[in-house]
Amino acid sequence: MGAQRQGLSQEAFGFEEGLDRTYVSGVERGGRNPTLAILLKWCRALGVPPSVILRRAEEAAGWD
Repeated sequence: MGAQRQGLSQEAFGFEEGLDRTYVSGVERGGRNPTLAILLKWCRALGVPPSVILRRAEEAAGWD
């Protein structure tokens, strides 16, 4: 997700979404798992439908 934050720093993106920069970093590194509510917030902020993110996650996990 990091490259798709529309040029915002982790701190700026986290602030917009009400999240701490360290949480954003943890999710991007794969060390934290966002809840569905957080995922939906991020999708809305990025202008990306949740289905796109979930499809990529399925592909990464080998669920074709």
